[in-house]
Amino acid sequence: MDDLRVDRSVTIPANELELKFTTSSGPGGQHANRSSTRVEVSWNVLASSALSPRQKERVAGVLRHRLTGAGVLKLASDTHRSQMLNRKEVLDRLARLVAEALRPKRRRVHTVPSEGARAERVRVKRHRSQLKRLRQAPRGEE
Repeated sequence: MDDLRVDRSVTIPANELELKFTTSSGPGGQHANRSSTRVEVSWNVLASSALSPRQKERVAGVLRHRLTGAGVLKLASDTHRSQMLNRKEVLDRLARLVAEALRPKRRRVHTVPSEGARAERVRVKRHRSQLKRLRQAPRGEE
């Protein structure tokens, strides 16, 4: 197996990825019962040499719900009948997850509504209030 390229700067060495093959669940008859097509990949994020300490912290923080207590990320695929396709899918998913976790989130730029926008909001509120007042029965005729 080759190293897994996550992005331009990060490549996970093949020796850090542990692949496990098992039989798929669900229907499929003899093929599903005898073929180990389900692929599970395990990667220890905290012990990885592919990431700097800051990157490890970032990935562990973003993917904290997917990590085991020891910091291992586990993904599995059994959607295809082929072990090769399941292996490709699970490795692509791992690369996508890690790349997304490493991408810094854009900070929100706080804005202030313009004077015109504020005036328009108040005008619309007054109009709505007037419409509702007009729907009501006159005070003396209840």
